[in-house]
Formats: sequence, structure tokens, C-alpha cells
Amino acid sequence: MTILVAGASGATGRQLIQQLLIQGHNVKAVARSPEKLPESWKSNEHIEIISASLLDLSDKEMMELTLGCQAIASCLGHNLNLKGIYGQPRKLVTDATRRLCNAIETNKPDSPIKFVLMNTTGNRNVDLNEPISFAQKCVIGLLRLLLPPHVDNEKAADYLRTQIGKNNQFIEWAVVRPDSLIDEDKITNYEIHPSPIRSAIFNAGKTSRINVGHFMTSLIGDNDLWNKWKGQMPVIYNKSSLN
Repeated sequence: MTILVAGASGATGRQLIQQLLIQGHNVKAVARSPEKLPESWKSNEHIEIISASLLDLSDKEMMELTLGCQAIASCLGHNLNLKGIYGQPRKLVTDATRRLCNAIETNKPDSPIKFVLMNTTGNRNVDLNEPISFAQKCVIGLLRLLLPPHVDNEKAADYLRTQIGKNNQFIEWAVVRPDSLIDEDKITNYEIHPSPIRSAIFNAGKTSRINVGHFMTSLIGDNDLWNKWKGQMPVIYNKSSLN
């Protein structure tokens, strides 16, 4: 398969690409900071590196970028510094998701494209009416007011749920929600749940970025797994963090 990865130079994006390459896929990697990518990838015939900020591309360029891809994976996120949190673009993830989906629909592919969006357990799946405590509701309300990236994550997932929906002719989607992200060198045992099994605010678990990359790769390549989770927002935890 050919997979387009947005946010390729981010910590999770790099892990995802490595897993995709291990599984034998071809990758189009869109990176705002290509210098952060491994040097060996620049001579790898299975990866095409596109040095660009996704939102700077024209609609025509976006169509050309998505053409010929069987899946799109977005690991886009905001840098955790003052400019990244409060600067522009404040709707990076949402606008990228919308424009990528618009490009797919304009291209009218013969079979649906898989769209996998990395998100967060702090974002509820409204379709399942996931219960949270009053205290967590208060904290989430503050996050919406004080941290634009949280609202961006919510709106990106909402776009897929409400605007693309579950019966789109050209796009199928899944939103992957890791808990607190950590770095590990190896894939470890992890669990997937339809909804959080612990409080994302007061009792968060941990999820390694390499495990997120492995799960997203499995979703893309394993049709049985995809059919289980498409149109849903699975939560991923390192098994060790649940003990």
C-alpha cells in the first residue's frame, strides 16, 4: 500500500513511518522539519519525503498529494511551547483533516481511502456518551478555554464523525486515542478499548509512541482489524500502565 503520513517529523510520526516501512508499505512523508527525519530514509526507495507545511499547499497540490494513496495517517500536533500552543495555525489538525478529506472526495477514488487520525483520551467520543466525573468536566472546560490545541483535537475528530460520517463513499476513518505519550525503544504489549477505562485527567495511563505507530500500521494493513474499529475512536494503553 501507499500511505500518506502528515506530521512525519513529529515524535509519533517517525515511529509510525518506521513501522509502515517494516511492514513493506510505501510512504509519502509530509514534514515541516525534514531535517528531523533519519538520514537513511532519504535514500530509501520506499519513502518519498515532501518538505512542506501541509496547510501551505494549494487545493490542487493537496489533490496530487493524496492521489494514489490507499490510506492517510495524521500525526499532526502542536509544539508544546508558547508559539505552538497559542500561535497560528490554531486549527492545524482540524484544517489539515478537512482539506485532506476534501482532496480525497475531489479525486473520487474507486475504493474508500482509510483515514487514521491520532488524537487524545482527553477527547470524548460523543457517539458513545462516555461518562466522566464532574471534576473532569470542569478541567476539560478549562482546557477548552486556555489551550487551543485541545479544542483543535476535538474539532478534528468531530469533523470525521459528523461531516464525513460512517457512510461516506470515498473515506473510512478511525480516530486513535493514546493516553499520556512516552518514548520507548521497543514495541510492548498494549490494549485497545472502545472508550477510556481510566480518567485521562486524574488517573491517566501511558502509551508509548512506538505502540501507537504499531497499532496505526496494523489498522491500515489488517482489514479485519480495520473493520472492527472503523468509524470509532479506539483508546490505546500500554498494558504495563494498567497494572
